[in-house]
Amino acid sequence: MDISYKWLRRYIDFTLAPRELAAALTAMGLECDTVEEVESIRGGLRGIVIGKVLTCEPHPNSDHLHITTVDLGDGKATQIVCGAPNVAAGQTVVVATVGTTLYDGDKEFQIKKSKIRGVESLGMICAEDEIGLGHSHDGIMVIDAEVAPGTPAAEYFQVDSDYRLEVELTPNRVDAASHYGVARDLKALAACCAAQGQQAPASTEINVPDVSGFMPDTDKGAVKITVEDTQGCPRYCGVTVRGVKVAESPEWIKKLLMAVGQRPINNIVDITNFVLLGIGQPLHCFDLSKVEGEHIVVRTCPAGTKFTTLDGVEHTLDGADLMICDESKPMCIAGVFGGLDSGVTEATTDVFIESAYFNPTRVRRTARRHGLSTDASFRYERGADPAIPPYAARLAALLIKELAGGEICGEVEDVCATIPSPAEIEFSFSRCASLIGKRLPDELVKTILLALEIEVTPTSDPDKVMLRVPTYRVDVTRECDVVEEILRIYGYNNVEFGTEMHANLSQRGDTDLDYDLQQKISDRLTGEGFNEILNNSLTSVSYYEKSEQLPLSGCVTLMNPLSGDLSVMRRTLLFGGLESIAHNINRKAGDLRFYEFGNVYWRDADKEVTVEKPLAPFHETMRLGIWLTGDFVAPGWNRKAAEATVYDLKGIVSNIFRTLGVAEHALAYEQTSDEFFSAALVVSTRSGQELCRLGILRASLLKRFDIEQGVVYAEIDWRPLFRLAAKSEVTYAPLPKTQPVRRDLALLVDSDVTFQSIEQTVRKAERKLLRSVTLFDVYEGKNLPEGKKSYAIALTLQDDEKTLNDRQIDAVMQKITEALGRSGAELR
Repeated sequence: MDISYKWLRRYIDFTLAPRELAAALTAMGLECDTVEEVESIRGGLRGIVIGKVLTCEPHPNSDHLHITTVDLGDGKATQIVCGAPNVAAGQTVVVATVGTTLYDGDKEFQIKKSKIRGVESLGMICAEDEIGLGHSHDGIMVIDAEVAPGTPAAEYFQVDSDYRLEVELTPNRVDAASHYGVARDLKALAACCAAQGQQAPASTEINVPDVSGFMPDTDKGAVKITVEDTQGCPRYCGVTVRGVKVAESPEWIKKLLMAVGQRPINNIVDITNFVLLGIGQPLHCFDLSKVEGEHIVVRTCPAGTKFTTLDGVEHTLDGADLMICDESKPMCIAGVFGGLDSGVTEATTDVFIESAYFNPTRVRRTARRHGLSTDASFRYERGADPAIPPYAARLAALLIKELAGGEICGEVEDVCATIPSPAEIEFSFSRCASLIGKRLPDELVKTILLALEIEVTPTSDPDKVMLRVPTYRVDVTRECDVVEEILRIYGYNNVEFGTEMHANLSQRGDTDLDYDLQQKISDRLTGEGFNEILNNSLTSVSYYEKSEQLPLSGCVTLMNPLSGDLSVMRRTLLFGGLESIAHNINRKAGDLRFYEFGNVYWRDADKEVTVEKPLAPFHETMRLGIWLTGDFVAPGWNRKAAEATVYDLKGIVSNIFRTLGVAEHALAYEQTSDEFFSAALVVSTRSGQELCRLGILRASLLKRFDIEQGVVYAEIDWRPLFRLAAKSEVTYAPLPKTQPVRRDLALLVDSDVTFQSIEQTVRKAERKLLRSVTLFDVYEGKNLPEGKKSYAIALTLQDDEKTLNDRQIDAVMQKITEALGRSGAELR
């Protein structure tokens, strides 16, 4: 939300400089990091003065240049070479002096002392387009001869400057999405300061635009309004103005709009934007010549109805989309976007002003459904003030009559069903003190509340009062919300730290161990060349809309999201990592190793939220995501590059398990594939608890992120892995004094037999002396029966206390070969 320094002054008087104002707003919760000077003419005409041409002679070395001397008010005659055909002695002109910066679009250049065709020139006599005052380049500007030489051009042309403050609104503070809303907070701050005997930075009164002069010019010609869907539109106000003249807006309104980045269009449209940004109420003006039957109907349309918005894009309507219609067709998506054929044009003479309160949920769903985000939908979907539409309609009608002429036809028609009533809250001064950590004087608290336009009613208990919160504060519904309002006006920095600190010291628990293990794994991965990333827990709804594996019904969705890209809680770390990979690849960094510890969230779609168990359907857990892409081994003079493979990833995951003390034989492996992995390996406990899923991501998934190279990914469920790690004990033993013994076996097995099953069979057969089982050769093809393959495995045997003899070794090998035989393997 951009705020104009001068526009804000129209609502409240204050003594703060622009950057002091930004600091004050930030302290009250309206974060303002950017303060930018806005000039009506770029550069502010600095260095440009009014001059008087004293002499004008032809240039001896040119047929179109002239040598002039100009009085710049400094008592000297300054020589300037000019190429304009209309320059002449006696003219009063605009001169850019040496050192002045002029602008040509995005380019800028500085006026320097120079020689033109051998003649010295100490400035430049300007045309209107060269200083940003127009578009003509036919000749130099010649102005009123009465202006004294040396007069700054900025003073003569009344160049104005303003400051634009960029306020970062949190989703709950839609009440501050206007200059009037910001002024209310400044008023409360001033009242708080005055109550404490401090100098107030602003007035304690707000200058609200007066609409008491609103009066219909005629009782005829009003447009009929019918609201069929009162759930979607609890309040709809409108007023008709006929005989208007659409033209350019006056300078004062254009400057205010441009100061906040709005492009002036015409007086009618500019007035609706002026009211929107001024008091926060969205308006829409309809050209009555395009409203069939001069009848406004607020209703839904049949699903599948085609509608073209003002930007020329055709949308297919849903049966739940609220529309503003005439007697035969839709004209506007209510609270979101106007239609192509209903807006105001230069030919418009009669207008209908819409000022309404729409259901926030309906507006938000419609806006997300059609991928639209406008200034109006931003406010409506967060909760506009249901009490302000009649006032806004009167204000707009008066402004239109003042700036565009015309007659107001009838009173403002207010079709009102049931609108939200002010919240009533019981407030305790002692509970307020316990939440803040400091007891504020009761009178100071009351002063702040009244300055925030919260009604205070005493009760029989001196510690308690009843509060009635204005309807524009849709986020203040509980006592703790009120305390937060008091604290942000009083000032967080004004709550001192106490002289004592109380703490409950306890033994290290699971949380500490969990943190230590995360740090251990982070150190290991970082040591292996990985970079840790941290992505937003909020993610785009588009990732889950068409997913069968992670359907949207299982997502935790936000009731009031900032945008469609941040509207659901992530169910997996996968998508955030792919966004980071795409970001880096687009910047020529394609060899990447990422990891992230982060929470994921989901809900049980078949469970409802109840008062008794409000969190029952919701779940949250920690995951570890690991991404590999590009070269795993960089090329060198003595080696070739090696691309990262799923085997590299499996080795990394195995090392993590080993670091945490989770034994390999305690795990089970299963090959699979799914919506995201073209080939995957699921690692589980023996009881069936999934710990990790790793594999090769599908090319179709990567294409959605514009990633053209392969990516392998693993996501580890940290909580069950942590529980296993917490149970494991790391024991230390001296190195054995004996030598290990290796025996090799060549096995003929079925083609679908995995090495994992062979290893498990061998380990079950011998637990005491067997130290390792490794696969060193696989053969399929010639000289083997069909459907068979050959495994060559190496077995390492060792007794830590004494050297094994042949009889012991043969006995162990006999047990192993018999066990392999029973499993279907044959010795070759």
